[in-house]
Amino acid sequence: MATPRQLLEGIRSSMQLQYFLLLAAALFCIGIYGLITSRNAVRVLMSIELLLNAVNLNLMAFSNFLDSTLIKGQVFTVFVITVAAAEAAVGLAIVLAIYRNRETVDMEQFNLLKW
Repeated sequence: MATPRQLLEGIRSSMQLQYFLLLAAALFCIGIYGLITSRNAVRVLMSIELLLNAVNLNLMAFSNFLDSTLIKGQVFTVFVITVAAAEAAVGLAIVLAIYRNRETVDMEQFNLLKW
């Protein structure tokens, strides 16, 4: 019978770091593409969330890869998730306020800072 530590090492060796990095890179590229090409403000916010989730995945993968007993990456990931939630709430509030005034969420028509 294998000990839990041996089982964990077996799972760790089967899930290599490269798979997590490829998934995070794909999420990051999708987020950048959505950020650059989107004209809808809600879609831009969703793209920013994808970028932050790719960063979180990298933090978790490297934290587990370098030292699985310490939880430095996981703690930092919790802080990033907290900041992302606050960013989403504030961003959505701003988008709703602009929609009430302009009745559009098109990024090309946001000229509130122009004279």
